[in-house]
Amino acid sequence: MSDNSAVQAGAPTASSLPKIYQKNSRLTVLFFVFLLVLGIAFAGVNLFNDVSDAGAVYTSYLPFLLLGLALLIALGFEFVNGFHDTANAVATVIYTHSLSPMVAVVWSGFFNFLGVLFSSGVVAFGIISLLPVELILQAGTGNGFAMVYALLFSAIIWNLGTWWLGLPASSSHTLIGSIIGVGVANALIHGRTGTSGVDWGQAIKVGYALLLSPVIGFVFAALLLLALKVFVKNRQLYTAPKNDSPPPLWIRGLLILTCTGVSFAHGSNDGQKGMGLIMLILVGTMPIAYALNRSMPPEQIPRVAALAEVTKNQLLHQFPAVSQTPPRDVLTGYVRTSELTAEVVPALAQLTGAIGDQIRQYGSVDKIPAQAVSNTRNDMYLASEVIKHLKSEKQLQLSADSQRNLDALKSDLDSATRFIPFWVKVVVAIALGLGTMVGWRRIVVTVGEKIGKSHLTYAQGASAELVAMTTIGAADIFGLPVSTTHVLSSGIAGTMAANRSGLQMSTLRNLLMAWVLTLPASVLLSAGLYWIFTHF
Repeated sequence: MSDNSAVQAGAPTASSLPKIYQKNSRLTVLFFVFLLVLGIAFAGVNLFNDVSDAGAVYTSYLPFLLLGLALLIALGFEFVNGFHDTANAVATVIYTHSLSPMVAVVWSGFFNFLGVLFSSGVVAFGIISLLPVELILQAGTGNGFAMVYALLFSAIIWNLGTWWLGLPASSSHTLIGSIIGVGVANALIHGRTGTSGVDWGQAIKVGYALLLSPVIGFVFAALLLLALKVFVKNRQLYTAPKNDSPPPLWIRGLLILTCTGVSFAHGSNDGQKGMGLIMLILVGTMPIAYALNRSMPPEQIPRVAALAEVTKNQLLHQFPAVSQTPPRDVLTGYVRTSELTAEVVPALAQLTGAIGDQIRQYGSVDKIPAQAVSNTRNDMYLASEVIKHLKSEKQLQLSADSQRNLDALKSDLDSATRFIPFWVKVVVAIALGLGTMVGWRRIVVTVGEKIGKSHLTYAQGASAELVAMTTIGAADIFGLPVSTTHVLSSGIAGTMAANRSGLQMSTLRNLLMAWVLTLPASVLLSAGLYWIFTHF
């Protein structure tokens, strides 16, 4: 047996535990308040400028008050997400004494902030595409706002409840469950079967990512720890911290690096989940400013119009039948049910032609009048969703040229409708970063003390963090939401199992219960809230 495998971490002693419950300094509180005020002011100024630049004239402050309330709730979701999920990223550096608790939290909050700023938006719109298409197209109606509020309130309620109990439940699971609940409730309210209210293809894709990520965290963190024991013979790496002294410099640097990576990846992935909902709120309340991307290059507009016309002609040449039902009704039904009928492609051709005519008529996005901008956006969004669904229809025989033009058109339509203003990223980043600085202690104690029976070693912390950083980063590239909570906590459990340190079964049982119950609980919560909001 090697020396490394013989080294076992003892049970944590009071002297080896970090000082978690120290009171925040006055400087920390002032810094928090300063960032909070700065974020609110930054959002308000940019919102006012965007609306003014769009030429909108409002005779009442009521739309701004309603918008402000909706944005505060959406940012509240990101704030809760910050202290609920980001606590996982700092647990290892705190319990290995690599950083003091407050420095670790501020450090993690800063890199969460950067992660949000540099995010692509792919995850945000992947989440949005799970919602019922008719509700997305009705973002400015009562049902649209009921949907957004039901999603946000159910996610916040469940996240706060699990945080209060100290359970590292997944914000991603919660939000996905809330979306499914709204979709099912919306379908039942309109007399359809509950299963017709959700894009199950996208839901299954997201579900696989959420279900497999804890397994990946457990297995790969365990394998990485075992590989380290074989190839790295430094005994210090496999010991637990002594008293409150920091680890050797190179180990400390490794742990801080992995914490930084997890924080950045968390911001880049989880930070996007609220962005999509915020964009729905902005589109619904201020369509003239946010329904379409007003920063699209002017030279792109004629190309989109020409491409739409060419695509329409190609589709009608292959499928000459003309739909007798309004194209929007045909296509909305297709996206909702995934039932390809003979009317779908001709309806897409008609809608594509209408989009080209609208763009050609006005010449640029910023010249589309206020009364037409919402319809233009809805047509573009619907056409893009239909093109995405048609790609998976194996029985549909499109020419290579038609498919190429459809793909190019979808890309242009997405650039017009799926965008996130820089100021939205900034305020989400501030909300997530500030959330990191508040309420992190409960989850940190669970992750750091209650998963394994022995104190976390340097190698265990580094292995779990490195696997979490890589997994979340890869998911971000592919536009898949994953749970930082599940990846990291399962990674720590994997290292404890590989090290034969023992696992605290009561904690694992609670974690498993939270993992199993989060989805059905959030489904029921959001469905109930959606029904209440649409009836009262």
